[in-house]
Amino acid sequence: MKGLLQSEDVDLMRQALADLGFQIRNNAKNCKINGSGGFIEKKECKINVGNAGTIARFLTCLLASQKNGTFRMDGTEAMRKRPMHELLNCLVDLGSKVKYQGEKGCFPFILYSNGLRNKKIQIDARKSGQNISGILMQCPLLESDCEINFKNGTVSVPFIKMTLDMMRTFCENNKLNYIYEHNSIKIEKCSYKNENFSYEIEPDATAASYFMTLPQVVGGTCVIPGMKEQMLQGDIAYFDVLNTLGANITFGEDGLRSRPGRPLGGGSFDFVDISDTFLTLAAISPLLSETLEIYGIEHTRKQETDRVSAMARELVKLGQDVIEKSDRLVIRPNLNKLIKHAKSGVEISTYKDHRFAMSFGILGSFDLLGNGQPWLKINDPICCSKTFPLFFDCLNTARKDSRGKK
Repeated sequence: MKGLLQSEDVDLMRQALADLGFQIRNNAKNCKINGSGGFIEKKECKINVGNAGTIARFLTCLLASQKNGTFRMDGTEAMRKRPMHELLNCLVDLGSKVKYQGEKGCFPFILYSNGLRNKKIQIDARKSGQNISGILMQCPLLESDCEINFKNGTVSVPFIKMTLDMMRTFCENNKLNYIYEHNSIKIEKCSYKNENFSYEIEPDATAASYFMTLPQVVGGTCVIPGMKEQMLQGDIAYFDVLNTLGANITFGEDGLRSRPGRPLGGGSFDFVDISDTFLTLAAISPLLSETLEIYGIEHTRKQETDRVSAMARELVKLGQDVIEKSDRLVIRPNLNKLIKHAKSGVEISTYKDHRFAMSFGILGSFDLLGNGQPWLKINDPICCSKTFPLFFDCLNTARKDSRGKK
């Protein structure tokens, strides 16, 4: 694989696979893994998923597909508060047994795996599309066609389509036949490749959202190589939200180019499919000229933290008028109050959530007091190491590159 992120989440997955006996060789951003045909030889293992929801769901599904396994699963204190019962209940229906070591439906637990036995799979995916993706990736290991039903719908649909597209690349002859309609996915029997091949990973569209936004806050132009208007990752659609607000974001041979257009206004936007980027926009909302409504984000209350309530709390600390509802935030910007609070000193809590650190890092880049001096303190900025350890280094590089340029 080429283009791997250098991040805590990636390191956790690599370590978990190594603990399970996979042979992994790393070289800068590249990683070579010796496949095992879906068979894990080590049938008893302790696994630490940290605070990575993606690993927690994807790896648990892989382990559940094994016969006669005993896997002790745990994570950070924050992960222990994140409910997993929807996925685990599904895996129990498919043949696994789960023994909880703490609160029912949460980490830590012992997974006694016995393979995936049912052809018709029912899963509750209202809070996380990763539940579907985790099961989907095991389907080529089954002996027949299968069907996954999520009758109550799901969130982040583009990520499910991304999963299917990536699975096709990993399947024999790039063949994966499926029908996705009416909250159901039917997949024909297939198998994963048995030969050596290379897979190049797209640049991270969610991480790019911060640098798409940066020129809208500080001016200038930011070019992000490798970004395309059509990508596997649904979060690339965040650019369209910014353009609707007044940004000037275009795509060319050199990648994405972000420049200011007109002053950013306001509006109402559905973030259900691109919810990882809602914090990016909400954090700069004090600089907008009109009311901003962000909805479709109720499921983010069960991520690294309750992102809806936490964002509302931080914006209120900045003097903003915020209405919080179960699935949305309505923010009435007030730049004068922001300036008043900044003169007295303001601190942002990050709740051990990487996206809070990075989102407010963009707001803090704005020269609010007109003197070029810092005015916003971000507590625990190192939490961004979860997905982007060098974020503040990149932000500082952009600042240095901008000196003397217009």
